[in-house]
Amino acid sequence: MDKKEVLMEVKHLKKYFKIDAKHILKAVDDVSFSIYRGETLGIVGESGCGKTTCGRTCIGVYQATDGEVLYRGKNIYKMKPAEKRELTKHVQMIFQDPYSSLDPRKKVHDIIAEGMRIHKMVHSKEEEKKAVQKLLQQVGLNPEHAIRYVHEFSGGQRQRIGIARALAVNPEFLLCDEPISALDVSVQAQIVNLLVRLQKERGLTSMFIAHDLSMVKHISDRIGVMYLGNLVELANSEELYQRPLHPYTEALLSAIPLPNPRSERERKRIRLKGEVPSPIDPPQGCHFCNRCRYAEEICHKNVPEFQEVEEGHFVACHRYQKELC
Repeated sequence: MDKKEVLMEVKHLKKYFKIDAKHILKAVDDVSFSIYRGETLGIVGESGCGKTTCGRTCIGVYQATDGEVLYRGKNIYKMKPAEKRELTKHVQMIFQDPYSSLDPRKKVHDIIAEGMRIHKMVHSKEEEKKAVQKLLQQVGLNPEHAIRYVHEFSGGQRQRIGIARALAVNPEFLLCDEPISALDVSVQAQIVNLLVRLQKERGLTSMFIAHDLSMVKHISDRIGVMYLGNLVELANSEELYQRPLHPYTEALLSAIPLPNPRSERERKRIRLKGEVPSPIDPPQGCHFCNRCRYAEEICHKNVPEFQEVEEGHFVACHRYQKELC
């Protein structure tokens, strides 16, 4: 089997926000993973778990508090201005809200063409026009939409415009920050299928952030589960769904509705006790210990190491670390 090429390597990444003189919010707290060229890595978790902050810190939108992100082997936080400019061409982002992420004062053509102009990818108005129209067709819109303003479009159409804008500079990596959460359910599958098709056609690598596990399974090769700033499990998509190891992952999967009404009625859902702790004041030891049905004394004292317990299957849980001893 050929060894996979690592496109992005995240090492002990931390992103803290100072709230006031006494309090620090640990949005991302010592997270490590790799993304291989050509794959989609899904990142899931409840709202406030740090997945969006993690994604944005990985592509340099936020400066890391500690740790490093290597893109093609280079630390993005130590890049020179020219290298950072080049990085913005290779790495693009699709935003969560298609209503606020597109400039209402610009026509669709100018929104999509902006990146081309910045990176000097077109050399004439005619070449620019053809490139924009081709992109619109690729995302399922009509070429004549280029002369309209974004307020004339539905949410799903606006997200297609956002995708076209991201693709305009021919990136190799896409950060998809909950790109379907603000859309109607009827449109969500269309956008996900569009992203799957574009990834195959263009050979894209992507990081897909969401809280809808069923959608993440459909689009992702591997899935990472975040809880309160920590990555608690990472595995192949099918493996994670068939055999979740972390108690939090088990609970998340048990909440996914089943299409068969009888199976839905008969299955037992895992209900977590208590509320998600504040990231400003997380529990000592494992951050999940206060809600975990398997918690033991060690869980309240020591932070479990995030390690590979089976080939390609990583988990941060004392239950599996005891087995390895």
